[in-house]
Amino acid sequence: MQKKVARRLPLLQEDYERWTDDRTDRPHYRTIFANISLTPPPPLVQQRAIPQAILGTDILVSAKSGLGKTAIFVLATLQNLDPVEGEVGVLVMCHTRELAHQIRNEYARFQKWMPNVKTGVFYGGTPLQKDIDSLKSKESVPNIIVGTPGRLGALVREKHLNLRNVTMFVLDECDKMLEQIDMRRDVQDIFRQTPPQKQVMMFSATLSPEIRPIAKKFMKNPTEITVGDADDDSKITLHGLQQYTVKLAEKEKNRKLNWFLDTLAFKQVIIFVKSTARANELSKLLNSCNFPSIAVHSGISQEERIARYNGFKQNKTRICVATDVFGRGIDFAEINVAINYDLPSDADSYFHRVGRAGRFGTKGLAISFISSEQDQEILSAVEKRFTVRIPEYPEDGVSEETYTNQD
Repeated sequence: MQKKVARRLPLLQEDYERWTDDRTDRPHYRTIFANISLTPPPPLVQQRAIPQAILGTDILVSAKSGLGKTAIFVLATLQNLDPVEGEVGVLVMCHTRELAHQIRNEYARFQKWMPNVKTGVFYGGTPLQKDIDSLKSKESVPNIIVGTPGRLGALVREKHLNLRNVTMFVLDECDKMLEQIDMRRDVQDIFRQTPPQKQVMMFSATLSPEIRPIAKKFMKNPTEITVGDADDDSKITLHGLQQYTVKLAEKEKNRKLNWFLDTLAFKQVIIFVKSTARANELSKLLNSCNFPSIAVHSGISQEERIARYNGFKQNKTRICVATDVFGRGIDFAEINVAINYDLPSDADSYFHRVGRAGRFGTKGLAISFISSEQDQEILSAVEKRFTVRIPEYPEDGVSEETYTNQD
């Protein structure tokens, strides 16, 4: 779908093409794009994708973690949305509640410049009736909805959510939703309730050859934008991130972790484990050792998960023990150390976990504990997949300058 929209935004570099419409002459648009907190020049993925998104083109964007993909669809949808009271114009879906909450917060940054645009977030773990009530009256219906497929699917099936006026349809971390059959079915059902003529935008850090054609079935002549060899597993890297392993027995993990927390110069650290029980126990242990920490996993209530997310985001706590619920898409700017206390089950999950550190091209450090033959097999798979050798952590440590950005 093509629209004739917008001349060059103040956000963009001088060599951007100029567009033909006068929409950015509206004072509130000029103010937004002139005042957003992005440091020029914008990342390459934004340089390539924002112009296409503004023009209304269907786009399929592949770029590694931490390069600002969220800003592409947030800015483009705000730029192109003509808000009408009682109508949903933009629908954004993602695979976790925390990511939905984070995206909603990105939209909220611009609310003071666009007071007539209402944004809502819908995900499981919260009372369904509350969502239903917010969709009942014309005055409370959001113009932009962010949510997870399960909750949105339930609202659509029960005819509480009307999507016939959607003009922009976005999937963030699209591969995670399309590779899981149940979630893909929800996405398809929701998609069918939107108008045939709309813009579709999809984003991912690791888009496999198997998922790419599935994604394109939702789109019309999409422009495919790949930055940083995101479509080539052998070339995917996280620049600025130092990666190491530590080989040790399972019983030695706690002592070694304590040593790292005592030794490393971290702003914030995220520690990944394989189960909710281990997350609770490890967080409890760290707190008893005078390392204040929080645990985040699917076993706690949604309200408490969001409260802990916000607390960590606001740097009220420097240590977070998490399962893979925080392993993908979640952005915490102050994390410069990621530790795999337990290795994940596959190479993709490893890539997304360690990508929590060193985001947006900053420096970071990732350490993975290797305590079993299975761990060694996963490590070998990671090294083979990404054509990289991950060395053992040096006996004399690593320089703070290699993983800490100097203020």
